[in-house]
Amino acid sequence: MVVNKKKPNPIDIHVGSRIRLRRTMLGMSQEKLGESLGITFQQIQKYEKGTNRVGASRLQNISNILNVPVSFFFEDAPGDTSSGQSGMAEASSSNYVVDFLSSSEGLQLNRAFVKINDAKVRRKLVELVKALAAEADVD
Repeated sequence: MVVNKKKPNPIDIHVGSRIRLRRTMLGMSQEKLGESLGITFQQIQKYEKGTNRVGASRLQNISNILNVPVSFFFEDAPGDTSSGQSGMAEASSSNYVVDFLSSSEGLQLNRAFVKINDAKVRRKLVELVKALAAEADVD
């Protein structure tokens, strides 16, 4: 007996990763999102991995709960030419941001940074991080 294990569609994987990104940015658990939608956290896991496709009405509900427009889930999607981006540099830089915000450290840094109200302090912090990064390149 041959079992046909179909690979998830790249768009489904992308939409799922954007759901996970936004959910983690808000500090929301899979359980909490699932409860809000009336489904299990396992179903949320399947959406986030792209193994289960998110239907249109469910995606609309998720966008309301996560407080983003539906278009957020399709930003920088594979094969998306509507964003006006050309070349790999822009695509890889947006993937870098998603990877950064998906990491524990990136998420913590982002949450702390947005709580800083003083724009001058934020600029100084960016300068500090740039200096530290430049110093690391020298080593």
